Parts: sequence; structure tokens; C-alpha cells
Amino acid sequence: MAKSKTIKVDYLARVEGEGALYIRYDDGGVRDVKLKIFEPPRFFEGFMRGRDYLEAPDITARICGICPVAYQMSALHAMEHALGLTPTAELRDLRRLIYCGEWIESHALHIFMLHAPDFLGYDNAVAMAKDHPAIVQDGLEIKKAGNAIVSLIGGREVHPINVRVGGFYRVPTVEELGPLREQLLKARDMAVQTAHWAASLTFPRFERPATDPYEFVALSHPREYPMNEGRIVSTRGLNIPVEEYETHFREEHIDYSNALHSVLVERGAYLVGPMARYNLNYEHLSPLVQQTAEVIGFPPFCANPFQSIVVRSLEVLYAFDEALRIIDSYRRPEQPYLATDPRESSGCAATEAPRGLLYHRYDINDRGKITDARIVAPTSQNQKSIEDDLRHLLPKFLDLPENRLQARCEQAIRNYDPCISCSTHFLQLHLEHDEGRGGAGI
Repeated sequence: MAKSKTIKVDYLARVEGEGALYIRYDDGGVRDVKLKIFEPPRFFEGFMRGRDYLEAPDITARICGICPVAYQMSALHAMEHALGLTPTAELRDLRRLIYCGEWIESHALHIFMLHAPDFLGYDNAVAMAKDHPAIVQDGLEIKKAGNAIVSLIGGREVHPINVRVGGFYRVPTVEELGPLREQLLKARDMAVQTAHWAASLTFPRFERPATDPYEFVALSHPREYPMNEGRIVSTRGLNIPVEEYETHFREEHIDYSNALHSVLVERGAYLVGPMARYNLNYEHLSPLVQQTAEVIGFPPFCANPFQSIVVRSLEVLYAFDEALRIIDSYRRPEQPYLATDPRESSGCAATEAPRGLLYHRYDINDRGKITDARIVAPTSQNQKSIEDDLRHLLPKFLDLPENRLQARCEQAIRNYDPCISCSTHFLQLHLEHDEGRGGAGI
């Protein structure tokens, strides 16, 4: 009997949450891939039942410390859909502004601290900073600018407290936005350089085979790059209003994971996130972003997930450009929010979190109490795509030494910036090689 070889890594760093990856393969190919998420369920949907509808944005913000704005935006848009509220143009712009802040700070964290070490050959950002201090410093300055937007509009940097159904508790004055504008201008210059730097990295050559391409899914808006609103579209012809989400998407329980897998009912796995947004909405990026993409030689469509770091850098640049546009045209709303009375109703919404499409649905009674809630996070929608990537990836790199093959698998997972949860930051990896036989169990 041929000797079985196993690569075991106790902790995959630079992801958010608790989980494990098991891969079994032999010389004939990959036999099994399981992304096992063993972190206990958090029951947010359950304990929201019975809470007041006005509490939904603040409660759901606690789901994620990196992207609380995304959860707030999806929650309040769903509630406003249920109540028939349409925010004014000024309030809508402020929501895009705070979302710009979250995209900046979340993408910067991933680009510079979590993903860059993979390309530069370091185990972590601390080690990388010793040899590349300027890169890390730029990343921190860019992230700081994003945090400044969230802090000013949201009341604080983490879990903002100024967002509410109908608008905001308080809206900024034109004068308050002045110092922020100067900070964003300087950081936008850094973002341009970040795009050039990201494009200069060396990327593994990887694309899905023509027989199993990605189905990219994102919001699409007729006039703007999507953040808070739009129809749900895909590269394979899906084009539906958000209200039909649950008709076309289904969550499935997988016996090896505490997280549900989301699939398209018609076709299975799909991919959400920056690559999906970019590929489906390139024409709505600002002229500066499109010009930068052209200068760095980055095409309007990207199918290599290892190049997602470039897409994120372009989205950071877009977020700065969009934030500055909003600030320059800002008119303070006459009222900080639109008031309404609760009624028995149901509402849903989807927004574009940094990591991709985020869906919320709520039912409320005539006293404004939540009777049912459903939340589908981006990472649960990408889990099957992550597993499929690894199935296609390993056969292309089996000639690598085991330590480099292991590192390539870890990097492939980090391409998605998975947010398993915000409580811990590791993933366990077991990579098993069966030589000369059909494969053994764990």
C-alpha cells in the first residue's frame, strides 16, 4: 500500500471566524473538499423576533464589526420597504456616503493586512511591515479616511449609532464636511497609487474551465455603481427585483457545516462580491476609476479570483471619488429622518456589503414588533464557490512542494475575504494526499 501523505495546518490566518477546510486528493485529482464552519450559530434572526422595528439596524450592526453599515443599510431599507417610506435625495446621498466609508475601511483592511502578505511572501502584516513600511502606512491612512466618514456620519467608527429607519438621528452640516473633504482628497491620491501597486503583483494563473464558469451575481442600478439599491442580476441572465430573491435563491443545510450554503435554485453555486460588482457594473464606475484601470492594464471583466485584490483597490478609489462627489454637492436635509407609524407588513432589501450581496427580510405586526426575520450574508453565498475553486485549483498546482501547495489553497480562500464571524480570526486546514489509491478518509 502506498504511503499516505497529509498536510496539516492548525490555523489559517488572516480570515475572520472559526472554521476548517478538509481536502482529500490523489494523483488522479481532488476527491473531496469541505469548508467546515464549526462556529456555533449566533441566532440573530431568532432573537430579533419580538423586538421593535426601529431596533433592527442597531441589532443587526452587531453581526459584524468590520461591516456594520452594510447590516444597518439592509435592515433599514427592508423596514422602509415594509412601511412604504422613500428617503429624500439628500438622505439617500448620506447613506451612500457612509457606505463609501465602510467600503474603504473594509477593503483597505483586507488589501493591506490580510491579502498583501500572500503576494509578498509573508506570514502576516506585521512581518511584512518590517520590509514594506510604506505599503502598510498607506493602508492605514486609507483605512483611517474610511473610518472618518463612518465616524462623522454614523456617530462612531464601529457599530454606528446615528443610522435609523427613515434617515438619521442627526445629519451633518456643510461646514462639518469641509475637513473630511481635505482628508479624502489626500487619501484618494494614495488609492490611485494602491491600484498601480496591486496591479503590479504577480498573480497565479487561474480561471474556471469553460464547462464550469462563475455565475457572478450583484445588484445593478441604471445610473450608478450599486451600493444600496438595484435589481439583482447575473452573468447568466438573471434579472429580478429584490422581492423575488427567495424565489431564485435557496439556503441548504450541509451536514459538515454550521453555516447554510446558498445556491441559485436553477443552477447552484454563484459568486458575489467585488468581482461580481465590477464585472456587472463597470460602465458605472467613475471616469477616474475607469482611466486608472486602463492605465494599469486591467480589463473591464476579471475572472481570476487571485486578481480580486486589484478589483478591491479600484473599488476603494471609486468610493473616494463617490464620497467627494456627494460632499461637493451636499445640501443638508430639512429633516434628519422621515417619521411613520408601524403597520402589519413585510419588507425586504439587498445592499452591497464590501464582501457582496446582503439580503434582509422582516415581517412586522401592527405594533411594530418583528415577527420574523431572515438574513443572508455574503460569505454564506460564496461558500460553494470557494469549494469549487479549490477543486479546480489543486490539479493545476500539484507539482508544487507541499508547503507551497498548502499556501496556495489558503490564498485561494482569502481571495474571497471570507467573514465567518467577527469573534475570532482563524481557519483550520487539513490537506490530505493519498498516493496511488482512490483516497482515504480523514
